[in-house]
Amino acid sequence: MAIYLTHESKVLVQGMTGAEGMKHTRRMLAAGTDVVGGVNPRKAGRTVDFDGRAVPVFGTVAEGIAATGADVTVVFVPPAFAKSAVLEAADAGISLAVVITEGIPVHDAVAFTSYARHRGTRIIGPNCPGLITPGQSDAGIIPADITKPGRIGLVSKSGTLTYQLMYELRDIGFSTCVGIGGDPVVGTSHIDCLAAFQEDPDTELVVLIGEIGGDAEERAAAYIRGHVTKPVVGYIAGFTAPEGRTMGHAGAIVSGSAGTARAKREALEAAGVRVGSTPTETARLVLELLEAGG
Repeated sequence: MAIYLTHESKVLVQGMTGAEGMKHTRRMLAAGTDVVGGVNPRKAGRTVDFDGRAVPVFGTVAEGIAATGADVTVVFVPPAFAKSAVLEAADAGISLAVVITEGIPVHDAVAFTSYARHRGTRIIGPNCPGLITPGQSDAGIIPADITKPGRIGLVSKSGTLTYQLMYELRDIGFSTCVGIGGDPVVGTSHIDCLAAFQEDPDTELVVLIGEIGGDAEERAAAYIRGHVTKPVVGYIAGFTAPEGRTMGHAGAIVSGSAGTARAKREALEAAGVRVGSTPTETARLVLELLEAGG
């Protein structure tokens, strides 16, 4: 099993014919993703060869869905065009839109995440690495060769830490890894993924990676306390960050004690989550819980 993405997912790539789109479409295909088409109105009707597989280019998302039955789109378009790309995908009825693009203005992200929610389209991102169900499908830029299918679910604000925990726990493997993005406005939250992993019968334990800034982790802690029965292990990036400064991701803004790594750790631990001080310690906590039977 998995959440959001399986071997049955049919994937379109908006921006497939650009440099990043081409590179990562080739990667996704190599990982077993069923990429059924690209979208570029200026190159509609063409096909692109990826190591012997011809992938058609459609003029619109709606045309791609009609021709292929696609239910997922991965968005690699530049920031100025991301809003219109996501609105188009939502209007076409796509189930899942994975928005890799970084540097999208916050007001654009507010507009398209709200609109997509109204239309029934789940957004992953923006400014995220995407998601992967190892051995089944990879939608985005997450390396497919650093882990294997397994029992752990992972939800993370940080792309780099997603990769590190996948590698550290590669001998056990993952059901699905979701990089939700670290911008102030994202379409899918820690809570959304926790709820999905709780319902997934093949996910035995969840790793939650957060970072300083905002209150997403505190809200996740409250949700875990009331709704999650599976063990959760956490890690918060930013214990050494100075207060009052914006660090890295646009959402990582700390004001006073609110949004600090310490406050987030305390909230999670109060909800029964074991929190590591480093990624390696976090991986060790996961191993201990699994060896103890959760």
